[in-house]
Amino acid sequence: MISVEAIAVIGAGTAGRAFALACARAGFRVALEDVMPEKLRRAQDEYAAVVEELAGSLRYVSTVEDAVADADLAVDFVPDELESKLEIFSLLDRMAPPRTILCTPTNALSITDLASCTYRAERCVGLRGGSLLGDDVELMRSRFLNAEVEVAVVAVWERLGLELPVGVDVEPMLVKNLAH
Repeated sequence: MISVEAIAVIGAGTAGRAFALACARAGFRVALEDVMPEKLRRAQDEYAAVVEELAGSLRYVSTVEDAVADADLAVDFVPDELESKLEIFSLLDRMAPPRTILCTPTNALSITDLASCTYRAERCVGLRGGSLLGDDVELMRSRFLNAEVEVAVVAVWERLGLELPVGVDVEPMLVKNLAH
């Protein structure tokens, strides 16, 4: 059985910060990373009082490598465009331990396509919908997804006090392009 206790949040913009804080409040060990130092400083300033209550379960790091070093789950908050997602998936795939699940919010891209570009396709999930902390988000299964990984990711959302229904991946671009 796969258990998630450590989460790497890549991107300290508004959505990444909110997700990192929610995960830390739910008892996860969270590493929040951003390439822009001012975004990390803003998170530190916003959450200074709260972090003391969380007993060190939210830490700020300046590199993806530091963020994913002990992560069971890595969630990116990069723009929802193919080039950005491929770049972050490649980086996470190289730097994260083999056990790390890669999770990406995307309303436009196929998780099957993104997962097929990694060495851990069975450990990649997509999330579709609005805010990851909202009621309208759903897990998108790739055709490669390991059932235990799906259960582990759904359990993370349950621990956040949210339901995470499982949906169907958008039609993979590779399949669509081959059909035409």
